[in-house]
Amino acid sequence: MIVIGAGRVGQALAARDPDLPLLGREDDPAARLEGRAPAPIFVATRNDDLAAVIEAVPADRRGDLVFTQNGMLRDFLAAQALGDATRGLLFFAVAKRGEPLTPGGTSPFCGPRAPEVVAWMHAHEVPAEVVEPEAFALLELEKLAWNCSFGLACEAFGLTVGEVVETRREAIDTMVAEMVRVGAPAVGLEASKIDAVAMAARCCDYSRSIPSYRGAVKEWTWRNGWFVETSAREGIEMSVHAELLAKVGRG
Repeated sequence: MIVIGAGRVGQALAARDPDLPLLGREDDPAARLEGRAPAPIFVATRNDDLAAVIEAVPADRRGDLVFTQNGMLRDFLAAQALGDATRGLLFFAVAKRGEPLTPGGTSPFCGPRAPEVVAWMHAHEVPAEVVEPEAFALLELEKLAWNCSFGLACEAFGLTVGEVVETRREAIDTMVAEMVRVGAPAVGLEASKIDAVAMAARCCDYSRSIPSYRGAVKEWTWRNGWFVETSAREGIEMSVHAELLAKVGRG
């Protein structure tokens, strides 16, 4: 496996495997990949850097790319002719650059390079599993709903995620339901078949496991902004989401 992105995640992965090639901003992926046998290329950069990363990787190696970013990536990847690319959701934490990786759950991967990535993870004691596309889509939607609902609630009310669960649970339940209605079709699922109440409960359970974490509205285009744009286009109301965005000056 090769990692592009020498930030928190990339460095934490490299710390578990001294032989893992780690490419930073100054590295030319084409030069570093030349002569190497095909292998997963784990992309650990910010969302806004993805277009540049893809452009820098030779066309014949782009099928090896593994995307692990949060947010709604599907339309972007489809536009890059990478709709079938390997995807992952990272359920581990790295507090800051240079600190070790702390597993917080089992990271799911889906796509052609998923078995190799999961094998690497297992070899270095990072919980991971290969999942089918539909299972991945549901997890993808759930993580997006957690990021967007708790990030917004934390910023709007000035609370940690644990405090949001205890004092603003109704807002979370409503926002998650709104996000399921808007987001399910985008990941190929039927909103009517998703138990939004159970999803909100799982999001709250996760927040209770990291009660001191304080989220915020970030990566607008890929997260809350995507919901705003999509709900407007599809004519699906997100009243609580809109109300809290207005409260933080994003309305």
